Amino acid sequence: MGIVAGLDSSPDFTRIVVCDTETGAVLRQGYAPHPVENPAGGGRPSDVDPQAWLLSLGEAAGGGLLEGVQAIGVSAQQNAVVPLDAQGNTVRPAMVGGDKRTQVAAADLVDALGGREAWAQAVGCVPQAAQPVTKLRWMARTEPENAQRTAILLQAHDWLVWQLLGRPVRRTTDRGGASGTGYWSAATGGYRPDLVELALGHQVMLPEVIGPADAAGTTPEGLLISVGTGETMAAAFGLGIGLGDAVVSLGASGSVMAVHPEALVDGSGMITALADATGMHLPVVTTLNAVRTLRGAAELLGLPDLESLSDLAMKSTPGSHGLVLLPYLEGERTPNLPHTAGTLAGLRRESMKAEHLARAAFEGMLCGLADALDVLRGRGVEVRRVFLLGQAAELPAVQAAAPMLFGTQVVVPQPADYAAIGAARQAAWALGASQGTLDVRNPPVWQGAVAQVLEPGDELAVGQAVRQQFVAVREQTHPGAL
Repeated sequence: MGIVAGLDSSPDFTRIVVCDTETGAVLRQGYAPHPVENPAGGGRPSDVDPQAWLLSLGEAAGGGLLEGVQAIGVSAQQNAVVPLDAQGNTVRPAMVGGDKRTQVAAADLVDALGGREAWAQAVGCVPQAAQPVTKLRWMARTEPENAQRTAILLQAHDWLVWQLLGRPVRRTTDRGGASGTGYWSAATGGYRPDLVELALGHQVMLPEVIGPADAAGTTPEGLLISVGTGETMAAAFGLGIGLGDAVVSLGASGSVMAVHPEALVDGSGMITALADATGMHLPVVTTLNAVRTLRGAAELLGLPDLESLSDLAMKSTPGSHGLVLLPYLEGERTPNLPHTAGTLAGLRRESMKAEHLARAAFEGMLCGLADALDVLRGRGVEVRRVFLLGQAAELPAVQAAAPMLFGTQVVVPQPADYAAIGAARQAAWALGASQGTLDVRNPPVWQGAVAQVLEPGDELAVGQAVRQQFVAVREQTHPGAL
């Protein structure tokens, strides 16, 4: 049938995969870092010239990588906002990632609309420091001239799609990307221009939200460009998750998301109601403490790396001899305890061994994520299997404990460029829909991720006992927090 490409522009690099439209098999790949110099303090810059994304894209696509490709899908980092003037030129560098300088703006916005519940009802999420709506508020307060000149707002994937198409008059986005802005509601499927005005001080042009299988347009060379989406939605699409599936991501912080047929409005603000790349919904619950819990435990025990911590934890047994770690080291979002600290409970003479503390760190991290899963289950989200992502998912201590603590089958996919693969799958869908060979309601069926499948088996009851031990300590320390 042909070949398509998926392009993922992450915060640090561009990856491109070229896939067979029928099977999804990856035929060729390209990679290039963004030509962005980190500031003297290290870490990621919070302001980036979007041209850096184009330069990286051009480099990644070098050597004839895209030869014969019929369609391209674009995935890009979420939460980046590109403010443009009336002529389509950038007013200032793109604001990307999480940024401490916008925390005050987030709190400002929450108050301005009347609290967390008002935001949850309006757009399905409570403003966070990283979100575009918060960055608009910061710009209005800190750079009023730039705010005044801003006439058009795009996200990273919108801007890249627009550039690939030669900057046409029509600008588009998808439901997935729009749902993370803080000014589009997944529940109603519409923008809230009043919230843009609340944040920025005036109205602007926003990209048209088109369907998951729609094409954004065709390049002068006849290359079809699909609508594009955010990295989270593209990765979910690349993994091939559907109803009954949840994805647990183990980064420094953790996130749990699941596919659901409707948007979940959550007055507490614990659930962020995102849309996915297929027309369904992706409710997300975040925890602030995942792998950072393991790193902290490794440092405390004088271990060089997480592999050593895992080896040590495997010398203990489920329940860590009664040791329970509430891993709220950076405060916590789920439960909402922003100013709390971690707690180590159950210290007895026999439990005061390094291996039990190591095991308690893994169990604490996973029980915190199980709490997040339960927030979704409590709202009627079905979870029959959990996809576990992140480097820590490969650790034996994680794989031993996760199925029993989550109480379900755990799938550990092999590392791959799932966001780029998801973007390619979207391109294949748009191409097929435009040719009349695919239904706009049903994406192409591609081979699933190569994965290890772990079952809870006989340890289900043991896992429930460990969870109960964790919940008892959480309730005693923070009554009614969840």
